[in-house]
Amino acid sequence: MNNANGILYQLKSSGDFSELDIHFARFISNLSDESRPELSLAAALISNRTQAGHICINLAAYSGKLLSGDHNDENVICPELENWIDCLRASSVVGYPGDYRPLILDKQARLYLYRYWNYERILAESILDRATREYDDIDRQLLGDGLDRLFPDTSDKETNWQKVAAFTALTKRFCVISGGPGTGKTAAVARIMTLLLEQNQAYRIALAAPTGKASARLQDSIRDMKESLDCSENIRKLITGEASTIHRLLKSIRHTPYFKYNLENPLPADVVIVDEASMVDLALMSKLAQAVAPDARLILLGDKDQLASIEAGAVLGDICGLGSESGYSPQFSDQYREITGETLISDQNTDSDPPIRDCVIQLQKSYRFGETSGIGAISRDINAGKSQEATTILTSGEFADIKWATLPSPEAMIHEIKDKIIVGYRDYLKAADPVQALEMFGRFRVLCAIREGPYGVTAMSNLIERTLRAARLIQPSAIWYDGRPVMITRNDYNLGLFNGDIGITLPAGLPRGESDGPLRVCFQSADGVLRMIPPVRLPDHETVYAMTVHKSQGSEFDRILMILPDKPSPVVTRELIYTGLTRARKSVETWCTENIFTDGVSRQIERKSGLADILWRHDEA
Repeated sequence: MNNANGILYQLKSSGDFSELDIHFARFISNLSDESRPELSLAAALISNRTQAGHICINLAAYSGKLLSGDHNDENVICPELENWIDCLRASSVVGYPGDYRPLILDKQARLYLYRYWNYERILAESILDRATREYDDIDRQLLGDGLDRLFPDTSDKETNWQKVAAFTALTKRFCVISGGPGTGKTAAVARIMTLLLEQNQAYRIALAAPTGKASARLQDSIRDMKESLDCSENIRKLITGEASTIHRLLKSIRHTPYFKYNLENPLPADVVIVDEASMVDLALMSKLAQAVAPDARLILLGDKDQLASIEAGAVLGDICGLGSESGYSPQFSDQYREITGETLISDQNTDSDPPIRDCVIQLQKSYRFGETSGIGAISRDINAGKSQEATTILTSGEFADIKWATLPSPEAMIHEIKDKIIVGYRDYLKAADPVQALEMFGRFRVLCAIREGPYGVTAMSNLIERTLRAARLIQPSAIWYDGRPVMITRNDYNLGLFNGDIGITLPAGLPRGESDGPLRVCFQSADGVLRMIPPVRLPDHETVYAMTVHKSQGSEFDRILMILPDKPSPVVTRELIYTGLTRARKSVETWCTENIFTDGVSRQIERKSGLADILWRHDEA
């Protein structure tokens, strides 16, 4: 290989590595007081891949491969694996798992930044510890009666996975309930809370989600569900519907990455339930796991097939691993049969059986997208990676809830989109009541895969604003105008506004249309209270006629128009398309070319980490 400086110059010239990557590699080289090109290359790689969402890199995937260059004498070719490992092991800045060094190289040739290795280790150890311990103080008769009452037999001879999830949540210290939209995750949680409180009315239950928007939806769902639960009035009154963001639950310490509640100061909660767990990155999930007391229950809800977190890691997907595909242990199945009288598929025990397999439940029946649903059918094909079949469903017109149109040119877009925008947004702009305006605005949304470019969020929001102005539905004479919808992009705990919260600009004097008072941005809190906030007081925000699919996570709309870009993009993946389509409750229309859609479904996000191997294959933690 060339010398260290030469390697870094070539990496920088390739355009694939940032200034931060190069600076970090130089820092590591200087820290080691050695000029090893193998070390500089590894440091640049791990910096680059971590910024892309990976927790680690597997050196075996790069060894002997061309990394940059044009096949001349200036190529950067990664070392052969054995030589690379030997060079890194000889460095003072590379340690084994358990060492306190800037870089950690494990036995599987996975290279980590120490910080991410430590987050992964702490989370894995916490999950494995909880997975191997059960509660021995459960009133089994009371639990069996409660399960039969809250999950009555439908006589369809199929396993009621919500019931299995509730049983798991009661008997285990760790439980993951994964399922797509409409599979009843929140319904299961409301019943789980009921069963827990029937066991012990003094249980302290905390509800949380990664964003304010998601926590408000969880709170609304629990509040709506509790009235229909088959339980005593006393238990119903004890069921809390109050949810918060994870940051607020753990109590952020301002201007630091730390929280008030941590390993030394655990949360005062006996049960912690986290919704939309797919959006939680490794660092936050690790800190949450540390803050939950060892004897408390940690219950995660989410859709493992959705987009992963913006920050590093795909934690929920790693935790779910093989999921119920591995079968349940005979002990777990026997216990379930003894309490419920029902049978679960189990495998014979082996020495390598992972204890986590009894903690992960995959809800399989969609109550929203039935057999006649195009959204349900296309979602199943997308998750299975069946790109041609999914494309056929999209373009065939076979299903009433799935529509497709070829992507218009940028010049033609304003004419093609006009009628859909007017129909989608007209009602909220004419609503006199702010509650009604907010509800109507939530019925329709334009989703984009990207932010910039002619088919990105910025261009679409501007185009929609022009369309509504031409139709005289808005009068944007300034930045702030009656009807402008905004989304908060930074948490403000003093105002109680959180990333993802949506408000609508309205005149302070109501009813709407009969006042020329100063403008206020109207938000509705989870308890239904309206808040009218002066625009000047808002934290960072943006106009939200259109939003990225990433930002739409945790939201649902009656109708969606999803717009994909006109060129192949690494952003357009199976997970993004699935997430966008399943934000629709009733119907979705997709504008794209067939090849972009097919290519996207064929491309799956793969974020490297060791978490799944540790939890499911007994790799070292």
